[in-house]
This record gives sequence, structure tokens and C-alpha cells, in this order.
Amino acid sequence: MSELTEAFLRDMVAAAPQSPERLAILRTLLDRFVELATFDSDVGDLRVAVTALNELLDASKLFDQWRGYPKLAVFGSARTPSSSPLFDMARELSAEMAARGWMTVSGAGPGIMEASAMGAGKGHTLGVNIELPFEQFANPFIDAETMLVAMQYFFTRKVAMTRPSNAFAIFPGGLGTMDEAFEVLTLLHTGKSNPAPVVLVDTPEGTYWRQWMDFVVGAIVAHDYISAADTRLLRLCTSVDEATSEIEHFYSNYESCDIHASRAAIKLRRVPSPEQLVSLAALVPSFATGDGFVVEDDATLRINFEGRNYVNLRILIDALNDLSP
Repeated sequence: MSELTEAFLRDMVAAAPQSPERLAILRTLLDRFVELATFDSDVGDLRVAVTALNELLDASKLFDQWRGYPKLAVFGSARTPSSSPLFDMARELSAEMAARGWMTVSGAGPGIMEASAMGAGKGHTLGVNIELPFEQFANPFIDAETMLVAMQYFFTRKVAMTRPSNAFAIFPGGLGTMDEAFEVLTLLHTGKSNPAPVVLVDTPEGTYWRQWMDFVVGAIVAHDYISAADTRLLRLCTSVDEATSEIEHFYSNYESCDIHASRAAIKLRRVPSPEQLVSLAALVPSFATGDGFVVEDDATLRINFEGRNYVNLRILIDALNDLSP
């Protein structure tokens, strides 16, 4: 059936030229659709595939309009009342980040999601709602016409919220919040998401995240399911100032990272001095093997990267941000 795909692509390219990379992706996608059409698939499975693709494309269209803006994804309970100090903290955090030019990515529902949208305002909030028979509805602080997408599946919603986000703020919540928290940390731990700061936000007297950390350290780290260093991927914050400072510090020197083959290119605002490079190489020796640390004129630091230890990459990024000018 490849001739059907090629004929369609020829007509499409004649009408609108495509890059070779984009053309290759479209060819793969079309081949899969032709295969599905000729295979006696379960109708329910086909419906799931089509719905998931539609939801991801709808989210892509929405977020593409705001590609140039940094984004903070906020997670937390839909049941947090407006009288809760956590509601105020979520509102204040998004307001502070909006003042710094950030967009808030919200689940669009009530509780913490409503608080964050209220703080950021309609012009700085992107909503990704989930369709549920209970509890979930778009709050009035989101522009439902131009800044909202609704989804049937949790997995597409998580992809839509995490993929474009540059930082994550997670407030106390239930099973959905736990799912989102562990999803974010898993993506960062395995390199399926770009390095980003994660702040777990609670009140100064709150015990939610402290008890959660007791479980992580006492059950997961203690039994060697993860290492103690893996907890460097997150930080518990008990004030809005602490949370904003953590997010801003992460990007105080670090800008982005691109990994290709066995090398990683870290884009910086200021490069380390020769003396600082020696200290950085001693901090993460595996990154200094092979061609070692190489500084390029465009403020890029290139390192050896084996493609698996993303926690060490985070440790290096933290050290780069701590460097004095």
C-alpha cells in the first residue's frame, strides 16, 4: 500500500513544500493509517488511536501559538477550597511567574487549577481540561475560546501539559496529583523530558510533602529502587518566594540542552573559566571522558554523555548555575 502513501505525499508537496524531516514523519504516519485500514483492528482500539491523535494535535495547535514563552505547569488537588492557604499560594505563584513573563499551564479545573489560573490571568493561562462525569469543569479564569483544550484521556493530557513546560509546581493532591508528580519525575529521570526544575509546594507548617519524602527516602531509596542522588530532581518549597527563586535560579545560567549521539551541548548565558571547568570535571568525571569538556564561542559547553545518567546532568546544571560570574 506504499504507493497510496507516496501518491498522497506527491500531491501534498506539490501544493505545500515540506522539509525532508517533516516529510519522513508524515510518511510514517500515513503508512500506519494505511496499515490500520487494511488490518481487521478492533473498532474500539481504532477509536482510542484516533482520539489520542486528535487530542495531541489540538494541544499542539494551542501551544504552538505560545512557543516563545516559558511555561510553568501547575498540578494539585481539584478539591482545594478557596479558603485554603494552598489556594492563595498557587494563585500568588502563578501571578509572580506571569509578572516575569511566564505562562501557566493548568488542568483548567477547580481547586489549585483555578487558583493558578486566577493568579496568572486569562492572558497567561493555557488550560488542558479532562472530561470527567464528576468534579472537573473549566474554571472561569481561563479563556475557553482561545486558551483551552479538552481531553478524554489522562495520558494525552499529561503529554500535552508536560512536553512544552519549562518548570513544574506541584501542590498537595490526591491520586491524580500523585500520578502527575511521579510522571514528571520519571520523564526527567529517564531523559524523556528536557531538564527542568520541580518544586513541591506546601505551607510552612504543612506535612504533605514531608511525609511523601519520608516514603520516597524510607521505602524507595532505602530499598535501592532509586539512588539518594535522584532526589536532586526536586525541591520542597514552603513559600512562594522560595518556589520562584528555585525556578529562576535553574535558568540563571543554564538555557537549554541538546543531546546527540554521545555528546551533549549545554547552552549557557556565561561559560565557565578554565579553573571552573576543572572543578566541574571533578564533580562529574564521566562527563569529562573522551573529548572532555569543550567550550565553544556561542556560549555552549559540550560534554561527553552516555545517554542515561540524567541526574548527573541535573547536578552539573546546578553547579553551572552556582558559578560566580
